[in-house]
Amino acid sequence: MFANYLIGLREGLEASLVVCILIAYLVKTGRREKLPPVWTGVGAAVLLSMAFGAVLQFGSSQLSFEAQEALGGSLSIISVGLVTWMVFWMRRTARHLKSELQGKLDAALAMGTGALVATAFLAVGREGLETALFIWTAVQATEDGYNPIIGAALGLLTAAFLGWLFYRGALKINLAKFFTWTGAMLVVVAAGVL
Repeated sequence: MFANYLIGLREGLEASLVVCILIAYLVKTGRREKLPPVWTGVGAAVLLSMAFGAVLQFGSSQLSFEAQEALGGSLSIISVGLVTWMVFWMRRTARHLKSELQGKLDAALAMGTGALVATAFLAVGREGLETALFIWTAVQATEDGYNPIIGAALGLLTAAFLGWLFYRGALKINLAKFFTWTGAMLVVVAAGVL
């Protein structure tokens, strides 16, 4: 359960930070009327991630045992690759994430509401799809399918709460150290999945 909590926390915090940056930038630049499209993009990304998880779960149950094993093994290897890539990507990108997002947001604002929805959707959707894949892989690897889901849900709720605290300015932590430590723990989790 802890590994799935960690996945939910890490992926959820990445998404929360992205949303916080987008919202804070819009508020700071006096564009509060552009917040609903951001929330629309975030909501659509969450729905897509949940639908992806449902397709993985219910679609795979229609397969033969051999096909389920092949799919589970293949997706486990993909999720290990994604976890490892994500750890190194975040380490490399973290320093420039805020300015990169603000640049994309400025470009989206110039293009219109649809681009703003797409920016929020893509920023959150990537994390959501990765999370759905990781959780599905964990559910397939355990006898009790609820523990991974409960762990990930608690991690996501913690991440949403921390994101809200970041936005309110009530919490300041060294994100570089946080992502370094959680990255190291996720590499161990990935090794276990492999």
